[in-house]
Amino acid sequence: MFKKYNVIVVGAGHAGCEAAAAAANLGSSVLLITMNMGTIAQMSCNPAMGGVAKGQIVREIDALGGYSGIITDKTTIQFRMLNRSKGPAMWSPRAQNDRMRFGEEWRLMLEQTPNVDFWQDTVVDLLLNGDKVCGIKTSLGIEIQADSVILTNGTFLNGIIHIGEKKFGGGRTGEKSATGLTEKLVSLGFEAGRMKTGTPPRVDGRSLDYSKMEEQWGDPNPGKFSFTDTALPIKQKCCWITYTNLAVHETLKEGFEKSPMFTGRIKGLGPRYCPSIEDKINRFAERERHQIFVEPEGWDTVEIYVNGFSTSLPEDVQYKAITKIAGFENAKMFRPGYAIEYDFFPPTQLDLTLETKRIKNLFLAGQINGTTGYEEAACQGFMAGINAHQKINDLHELILKRSESYIGVLIDDLVTKGTEEPYRMFTSRAEHRLLLRQDNADIRLSPIGFELGLITEERLAKVNAKVNNSDKIVSYLKQKAVQPGQVNQMLEELGTAPINQNVKMFQLITRPQVTFADMRKSDVPFDELLNKFDQETIEQAEIKVKYESYFEKELEIVNKMKRMENHEINPEFNYINLVSLSKEAREKLMRIKPRTLGQASRISGVSPSDISVLMVHMSK
Repeated sequence: MFKKYNVIVVGAGHAGCEAAAAAANLGSSVLLITMNMGTIAQMSCNPAMGGVAKGQIVREIDALGGYSGIITDKTTIQFRMLNRSKGPAMWSPRAQNDRMRFGEEWRLMLEQTPNVDFWQDTVVDLLLNGDKVCGIKTSLGIEIQADSVILTNGTFLNGIIHIGEKKFGGGRTGEKSATGLTEKLVSLGFEAGRMKTGTPPRVDGRSLDYSKMEEQWGDPNPGKFSFTDTALPIKQKCCWITYTNLAVHETLKEGFEKSPMFTGRIKGLGPRYCPSIEDKINRFAERERHQIFVEPEGWDTVEIYVNGFSTSLPEDVQYKAITKIAGFENAKMFRPGYAIEYDFFPPTQLDLTLETKRIKNLFLAGQINGTTGYEEAACQGFMAGINAHQKINDLHELILKRSESYIGVLIDDLVTKGTEEPYRMFTSRAEHRLLLRQDNADIRLSPIGFELGLITEERLAKVNAKVNNSDKIVSYLKQKAVQPGQVNQMLEELGTAPINQNVKMFQLITRPQVTFADMRKSDVPFDELLNKFDQETIEQAEIKVKYESYFEKELEIVNKMKRMENHEINPEFNYINLVSLSKEAREKLMRIKPRTLGQASRISGVSPSDISVLMVHMSK
């Protein structure tokens, strides 16, 4: 029935979809195997993409030629740019999405991608030729040959769902768990662990009283994720905010004795930054309320996602507590929240390409590596798909640096430091976040996507035009002088000092109080210039003006670090024989096998003195 494939992708969640698309678009023949063809790219938890740092990741995937941004734009029901009151390094796009259409659009996109085949089945074993993977075996007993395999199993590996004292096997509610693969990998010498995540109950939106809640609309001039010509949202749906209260908290406490989290039945570590509601009221007992986001699941459905109320308490306790939230007094529950435990494999067992160190041509991506979130999974799948194709064709691997992308930060963190709890991306994890903004992801990464063959020459030309045109605006501002009479009234209204002589426009706009929009309201004929350019180019120019000196300082730091980042280490180097290193450093370096001195310096337990020893040794 089956030919030999270049790449087999196991699992069709966010990681699997991006992996399949990337490898196929590079020219590999791809088989995407999923347990259920009806749940491709399922939004298992919240119906949203992006957010703080996560939005940057989606834009980076898009800039390189991935599909997540395009799918998000096609299914957006509300768009918000978060953190607009802060500097541009913190601006993060977030979209509320139509859950059903999101999965549908991903499936249609994959079906229209040449080289992608599908098969509905469960993978239970790997086929090996020595220390190299050469295919998979399914629960139907079918063996399919492949040059490489990418595992993106999400929460399905030996998944157990918990609702109060009830527990049953499952990778997602209504779907069975996957067995066999964990046991196979462990038999090959891989280390496995357990993690936990959860989801809130879903309710009938017709049963809610929205008059008791705060409206939360999207941006009046909404943006989008993709740098392609996807359409901007024409209309948006409203979300709402409400709060728990002491009565809700007391009701939830009634179920603590049956909570699998508090009784110890759940062994896996949960996400620190997305705790369950029972965890929140236990850890933050002094708080009288917690915020609840009331989020529609789509344009036409009445189903509501109760964001902030993730729980694994008994369903009767969940229902009793939720009806004490303002606006939820008559709520009808569609399905209860639950917790799920699943197997993962500590990512220190991977190379920076996401290929496993033990088995050649075997790649892992997504929650199997200990991450949480659609965006974190998608970017890993995308990179694994690229590197699987590159590896089997003897082409140069793609490893993004920490200084050039959030994707690079995420993968370096996982492989170099590992994770003991579900890893979530934050802007604070990126030491060069001022350079890694959502607005310049195309400038940073599109040349790489073009070199790989994932974006067109026409698209790269558009990026280059954005750079050139924004530079033209900056150059104009540095040359154009304004007179006091043209701007002083505007400056006084903004609460900043007026000028008493001609000043270059660039100098004025570097003031924190003055923006391009303010200058357009002055008597300076600024519109004559800006009307020639699109909004994206104008925004890019304004950011360059405002933060030029900061960018220069950040680039100096990056350039100083390049010596260590570019100093490669032979992966076969035997650290055990280097007795000048501490014992802990030798053990960690042998396990991680860093690619560069820079990566070695970020390994926990490797001290600056150990790095000095390595530098001296390598200089010889």
